[in-house]
Amino acid sequence: MMEMQKFDVAIIGGGVAGLTAAVLAARAGKKTIVIEKQERLGGRAMTNKKDGTYFNLGGHALYKGDAYDTFREFGLTLKGGKPSIDAHGIWQGELSVLPTGIGSLLASPLFTWKGKLEFVGWLAKFPKLDTHAYDAISLRDWIEGNIQDPMVRHVFYSLLRTASYVMAPDLQAAGPILRQLANALKGVLYLDEGWGAMMDELEEKARQYGVQFRTKLKAAAVEHQDGVVKGVSFEDGTRIEADHVIIAAAPAVACKLVPHADGTSLGVWKEQAIEVTAACLDVALRKLTKPKQQFVYGIDRPVFLTNQSRASKLSDNGAQVVCVIKYQGAETDPEKDLRELESTLDLVQPGWRSELASKQFLPKITVCHDFLHVRGRVNPGPDVPEIKGLYVAGDWASHGELLVDAATASARRAVEHLLASEVKERNFGHGYRVTV
Repeated sequence: MMEMQKFDVAIIGGGVAGLTAAVLAARAGKKTIVIEKQERLGGRAMTNKKDGTYFNLGGHALYKGDAYDTFREFGLTLKGGKPSIDAHGIWQGELSVLPTGIGSLLASPLFTWKGKLEFVGWLAKFPKLDTHAYDAISLRDWIEGNIQDPMVRHVFYSLLRTASYVMAPDLQAAGPILRQLANALKGVLYLDEGWGAMMDELEEKARQYGVQFRTKLKAAAVEHQDGVVKGVSFEDGTRIEADHVIIAAAPAVACKLVPHADGTSLGVWKEQAIEVTAACLDVALRKLTKPKQQFVYGIDRPVFLTNQSRASKLSDNGAQVVCVIKYQGAETDPEKDLRELESTLDLVQPGWRSELASKQFLPKITVCHDFLHVRGRVNPGPDVPEIKGLYVAGDWASHGELLVDAATASARRAVEHLLASEVKERNFGHGYRVTV
């Protein structure tokens, strides 16, 4: 029974952002509870085990960004491996080697010599590029204004689409995705037994700091009065009191949970949000029919294929777990998307059906609830200014980060803000002013 329990911090949502915020808040000495409506924690970072195979909810790779640094700070083991960058590209229905090193540069038929030199030159520039200079322009404007060779342009559209999952170059802000590619070039980590293993560790870390959890409990409303958070009520009729509430859920969910939200910044954040979705086909193959073709970008089609087993353990029986993704726009067609994903497998791993051990098809999964675009977007959070004690976190609450990095960075911003607000209030209460 939770009637009238009191917490310093209540977090709605048990995904990456929610669990990260829980660790940070509890580590700072706050009595913290995480509320999750599903039976399992993890959100879109959970892993499903089927026939001895670990299937993530779509393609998951951990870049050397905010999330990686945060999880290392927490002491998570992050067991897994760094995959080879040897890659192919699909152009006009055929596979060609992509130039990722000296050998592949010589072998690739995609570029002219001039194009090869321009491509390699840009890869060398990215780690030192001042990407913030391009935060206010679209990705298309950056590519068309900076890259000369037409085929190099096509390949960069593909690389940047894969790094962000977004297929909207006229809307997408260039700076953040260029930073994401620079992070990717530092190395990518595929995790043993999927991201669910990482989430299990994150949950255990939170429990070690004293975080309480309630699953299968659906929040009904964030209670607030006179512009101040009072607590959370639930659909089963119970409620808790809380000084601070962090909503680690989608912007539309946040608006639904907060009475009169349309009159606050939450309404603005909901209206500006553009959801990013993808169709994902994961297959466990007893063996690869083409072992050298494990990492493939669609250059003239919005697809991507990777054998994550080449760097991580995703099966108890040695199967190779291959993920194929189609980046979706506004219109989706599950049957058409599945055919396109299967035809990509036909091209890259011909005869794969005879080696199929298990599979998972997700016709339309949310990759993130918003992305950094140039259509008058304002950065959400960390606090909701109109309601003291209310904060947001999640992949959509970005201040320049993408995907899981936005989830962890926004969680940290929310906790830092609530801690700073308490210090400020305490100091004013003692009759003197300090700068926080």
